[in-house]
Amino acid sequence: MAEEHPCQTPEGHRLCVNNCGFFGSSATMNLCSNCYGDLRLKNQQQASMKSTVESSLSAASPPSSSPEIAPVLQIHAAEPQIPATEKQIPTATEERQPPPPQRPNRCTACRKRVGLTGFMCRCGTTFCGAHRYPEVHGCTFDFKSAGREEIAKANPLVVAAKLRKI
Repeated sequence: MAEEHPCQTPEGHRLCVNNCGFFGSSATMNLCSNCYGDLRLKNQQQASMKSTVESSLSAASPPSSSPEIAPVLQIHAAEPQIPATEKQIPTATEERQPPPPQRPNRCTACRKRVGLTGFMCRCGTTFCGAHRYPEVHGCTFDFKSAGREEIAKANPLVVAAKLRKI
C-alpha cells in the first residue's frame, strides 16, 4: 500500500516562481504563462537591442580603425534598461508640459451644454446640434475662398512648352 502525504502538492501543481499566485510548470521554468511570456518578450527585446547596437557600431566605423569601440559596447551593454512603466514620474520642481487646451463644452449661440456631442465649426467655435450649420449661427468662415484654394492646390496649372511655328 502506497503511503500518501496530504501536505505535499502533486507534481504538476507548483506555484509560479514570481509569486504571482498562478501555477507554473517545469516546461516554463516553473513560471506561469503570463510571467513566462513577459520573460520571453524581455529576452527578445534585449537581444534585438544588442544586435542593433552592434550593427550600428560596426556600420559607423570599421572595427580595425578604432580600438575604443569594444569598451564602449561593454559599457552600454552593462547599463540596465529601465522599462517605460518604471520611469520616474516628474516631481513638482521639474518642468511639466501644460495640459492641452480644453474644448469648450457649451454652444456658442445658445450656451447649451454639449459635452461630447458638440460640433466644431470651421470658424473655430463649438455649437449644439441645432446651431451646427453655418447658415444658422452666422458663420464668419469664407467657404468660397477656402474651396478655391483647395482646388488650386489639387489641380496645378499645366503649361505646354511652346513650339515654333513653321
